[in-house]
Amino acid sequence: MTDASTTPSAALVPILVSGFDKDLDGLGTAARATYDQQYHKSEFAHMGVPAPELRKLVRGLYKEIGGRRAGHDDVTALAAALWDTDVYERRLAAVFLLAQGVRLLVAGDLQDITLMLRDAPMWSLVDPLAGDVAGKVALRDREGTGRTLDLWADDGDFWLRRASLLALIPGIREGHPDLVRFTRYADPMVEEREFFVRKAIGWVLREIAYKDSTWVAAWVAARLDRLSGVTFREAVRRLPEDTATRLTAEYKAAGAGRGSGRAVARAAT
Repeated sequence: MTDASTTPSAALVPILVSGFDKDLDGLGTAARATYDQQYHKSEFAHMGVPAPELRKLVRGLYKEIGGRRAGHDDVTALAAALWDTDVYERRLAAVFLLAQGVRLLVAGDLQDITLMLRDAPMWSLVDPLAGDVAGKVALRDREGTGRTLDLWADDGDFWLRRASLLALIPGIREGHPDLVRFTRYADPMVEEREFFVRKAIGWVLREIAYKDSTWVAAWVAARLDRLSGVTFREAVRRLPEDTATRLTAEYKAAGAGRGSGRAVARAAT
């Protein structure tokens, strides 16, 4: 991500961050902070600020750097400054800001997003980074981002493997699903021990099913003896009722998906 000291608005960045921190102070509660930290099993400091309030603050920051007139480096420098902390809300604000200015991001920015993913071991940071940021860049430049997503899919860090799957969702929702890439990623992962990866496979299948339930049904049917319960349940959730009922009966008959106890560990982990 761009270093704040190299941008035209470098002097403004610390002022904006300081003002943002002051605004945050009055929005959270100690009770919510404690709950959030325990819920996420988080190592970060939490301020207990609700996400809608945080998004509102980020929209204000985006306007202050120019809004629709903001440049690439304005967005990435401010996001980098927000991220450089152990405060959860600041990091989430950085993600929201990148999502707000995602039209400015390019394939090369995924290198910095990779570092953020490695430094964000929780779904509430990984998921929007993957879906709302990386995935939308990938939708515009599939060729330029493909190698990075491939590396994520084979990474020893299960959060990056999850991100490789969720980054495919924007393309699916826009009617441009990369089904070949999804299968290439998901097939080696279906028997993973990591719940967050197996859940993500199911989510992607559920998204595909909105527009191509036939493809999803065939994909699931070919893997009934390998899918975990969480993957299967998500995958059939949006299938036609008769199809879901048939597959469920076949799945039970196959004796598959009895939780993560069946799942094999990846050599990388």
